[in-house]
Amino acid sequence: MASSFAINSITPNSNYLRHLRNYSFPAFVLRKTINFPVKSSNLSCKRRSCRVGIVRASSSTEVVDDRESADVERAHNGKVLRVGLICGGPSAERGISLNSARSVLDHIQGDDLDVSCYYIDSKLKAYAISTAQVYSNTPADFDFKLESLAQGFNSLSDFTEHLASSVDIVFPVIHGRFGEDGGVQELLERSNIPFVGTGSTQCQKAFDKYDASLELDRQGFVTVPNFLIQGSEMDESGLSKWFDQNLLDTKLGKVVVKPTRAGSSIGVSVAYGVTDSLQKANTIISEGIDDKVLVEIFLEGGSEFTAIVLDVGSGFDCQPVVLLPTEVELQSHGTVDVREKDAIFNYRRKYLPTRQVAYHTPPRFSVDVISKIREGASLLFQRLGLRDFARIDGWFLLPSMEASSFAGNKFGRTDSGTVIFTDINLISGMEQTSFLFQQASKVGFSHSNILRIIIQHACLRFPALLSHSIISSPSRRRSKSASVTESFIKQHKKVYVIFGGDTSERQVSLMSGTNVWLNLRASDDLEVTPCLLAPATSYSDVSDFAKREVDKKSKTVWTLPYSLLLRHTTEEVLDACVEAIEPNRAALTSHLRNQVMDDLTRGLRKLSWFNGFDISDELPKKFSLEQWVKLAKESLATVFIAVHGGIGEDGTLQSLLEAEGVPYTGPGVMASKTCMDKVATSLALKHLTDFGVLTINKDVRKKDDLLKMSISDLWRDLKSKLNCDTLCVKPARDGCSTGVARLCCEGDLAFYINALQDCLPRIPPNSLSKEHGMIEMPNPPPELVIFEPFVETDEIVVASKSRNEIAHNLLWKGDSRWVEVTVGVVGKRGSMRSLTPSVTVKESGGILSLEEKFQGGTGINLTPPPPSIMSNPALERCKKHIELIANTLQLEGFSRIDAFVHADTGEVLIIEVNTVPGMTPSTVLIHQALAEQPPMYPQQFFRTLLDLASERSM
Repeated sequence: MASSFAINSITPNSNYLRHLRNYSFPAFVLRKTINFPVKSSNLSCKRRSCRVGIVRASSSTEVVDDRESADVERAHNGKVLRVGLICGGPSAERGISLNSARSVLDHIQGDDLDVSCYYIDSKLKAYAISTAQVYSNTPADFDFKLESLAQGFNSLSDFTEHLASSVDIVFPVIHGRFGEDGGVQELLERSNIPFVGTGSTQCQKAFDKYDASLELDRQGFVTVPNFLIQGSEMDESGLSKWFDQNLLDTKLGKVVVKPTRAGSSIGVSVAYGVTDSLQKANTIISEGIDDKVLVEIFLEGGSEFTAIVLDVGSGFDCQPVVLLPTEVELQSHGTVDVREKDAIFNYRRKYLPTRQVAYHTPPRFSVDVISKIREGASLLFQRLGLRDFARIDGWFLLPSMEASSFAGNKFGRTDSGTVIFTDINLISGMEQTSFLFQQASKVGFSHSNILRIIIQHACLRFPALLSHSIISSPSRRRSKSASVTESFIKQHKKVYVIFGGDTSERQVSLMSGTNVWLNLRASDDLEVTPCLLAPATSYSDVSDFAKREVDKKSKTVWTLPYSLLLRHTTEEVLDACVEAIEPNRAALTSHLRNQVMDDLTRGLRKLSWFNGFDISDELPKKFSLEQWVKLAKESLATVFIAVHGGIGEDGTLQSLLEAEGVPYTGPGVMASKTCMDKVATSLALKHLTDFGVLTINKDVRKKDDLLKMSISDLWRDLKSKLNCDTLCVKPARDGCSTGVARLCCEGDLAFYINALQDCLPRIPPNSLSKEHGMIEMPNPPPELVIFEPFVETDEIVVASKSRNEIAHNLLWKGDSRWVEVTVGVVGKRGSMRSLTPSVTVKESGGILSLEEKFQGGTGINLTPPPPSIMSNPALERCKKHIELIANTLQLEGFSRIDAFVHADTGEVLIIEVNTVPGMTPSTVLIHQALAEQPPMYPQQFFRTLLDLASERSM
């Protein structure tokens, strides 16, 4: 029988860990130590260290402190700094933590800095993991195989002992519990291990929303009135009095209910009245999210903001500088479901790029309000004893919105309204387009530069690390103000990465394009320009869409500066482009940017290792699509296509580029046209049945015809023609992730057709008879939809996600013997090679949601398929069938094939082929490239795809 030990046996004097003594750890026999060294040659092309002087914050961006190259050489030749990156944790945000760790790893690795990766699982067990595991989509991808593929530690004491001898400094990127509440910090402090960020005592005080609000009140800040509910004590009488005191109706008064210690977005909901508030508080407690819950006044009509604070002081001398804050605007487009009318900035809106939220950096507030936000966040950072960096959230209320509850002469009041600080995030999210990088790029810092500055600043507190001097901006990429000669630029190969477009997958396209751009720009011999294929301004009159279809050549493309790309939606990027060239807005942004850069320069210029700002304040440029193609030709550029669906995947863009002789990534015109049409794809593969490649019967219907038919007659007709009881419906010529639903009855069919007719932007979870997640709908609605039999596969359960968890394991009955896989193919036309397939695990409803396909931290992909599901011979036969499909369709460069595979025979039942597959940071293509021997890391993988494009046969 497995033994366990209580957590207080590890550190008996630890206040924090005593608080978690209800956690126990399975016994684990410590295997022989496995080292996972991270070699920079594996992760990236070696970066040439290139100096950028400190830039004065002025429109001329004059170089005022150009250090000698000898100083850079001294730093470059110094000791390598060993960084331990810790991610995961017990909170529901551990998937986002993995995303942050992946992003940090991408941007800090270099010759002067070596990274080791560690993971804390949901039971607080520590593992040393390989860098390949950090590129997983979600912790569930590898939780079940940690015991065999990672170095586990018997206890947290053993873990810290390992860290003390293996790394110089720890960079914790655990969001929520154990990461931001002082847990991991206390663990490190007790072993005298240097780490990035705020100390344990200060973390504990700032992380708890109730304690933080009390502290803010003591410090003289305006706070939001709240009521605390603890444990099982549901104080209905006390809550009713609180409602009365704050002039809220006890039956319908609108409030926000949220856990006090679960991060900034987990478990947050809107409630009405005392009874509803208590019910939602009880849900938070019963689900184990937290045993302390806050009920707060709903700030109706307020504007939410968030601000990154960077400490630029020397040693223990705190000198916080607040970057340009971001305004968070919640939006609704089209018909709004009743469940969305009380929108809050929740987990989904924060991490999935849809049009439900927009960001404005700087905020659309008056200058005095922005100044008050920066001043207040700086004061909070100092008074709460925070270190290195943090993110502070809050609200701005206009005078007309203020309630009597906010009376009093406290910090936050301006002539324009009131600033209220609500949440303090000790470890801000660090995904590629996170607030940290958005705001940093606005004031001259690349991803790599801001992260290295944070790490180097943390080193100042530890005497033993003062001899280390990492290069703050190691990439050769620099602002135009630096002395980059014309000949230096000309010798580099130009690459245009294009993304965006009009399809329902344009937001995923933005994620793909951003990821490709960031990875390719690390190559010293490339000049990489991000390009937005601008979305249409409106689809309000979708019934007349066909008449409004414009000539493809007249579409608009914007070439983008660094800071304008880091957005969550294509519409946001487009708005940012328009704002950037609007004189008044541009002048205000420039003025605020210069203020922040002046503040930063005053602190950072005292630090010998700071090598200056490396992002210049450039303007976007607008071209017609035809002009842009000619520009690519004149520049001798290779185009990396990341436009999903529409003209990026149907052969149109490929045809325009071919006409001008411009090389591009992915398949050619005819292959793109065939694969974009799911019916044409099936017909092209129909003759391969005897070779183990099967196709699914399809029934194509016009949307207008669906609206005219009786639902009962249509349901009977479809079931009869397709010979099945359960249907799958999807757009005929759209991407792979939107508008796909499982229909089990007439009611489901009626609901789906109504969603098309009403142009719903999304179908809310569990609106159909079978449990499902959010279904993002195409916009505009498709003219043609496909009905096909729903293929039943046996459910795969990751045991670590189940309530009755016994061990990390996979549960699969395997009755039908069919599993769903997605497979990347790479190579030249006629000789395409299959990468290792990934088994896709659906969370609910039998259809992969948009999140599960593309959003890091969600969805599960098993790469390679576990032997318990598919034998090696079957896997090899599957790969041969995939290669046959790819070469029959004349694919080239790279594509992704989705299919069902028989676990015993390796037979393939084709679903669809994506000629411009998702290339987001968590895409399965990355997992599959890493499964190659030797592994291909993201920068190498995308460079390989680019080189294939340059060599393509026209």
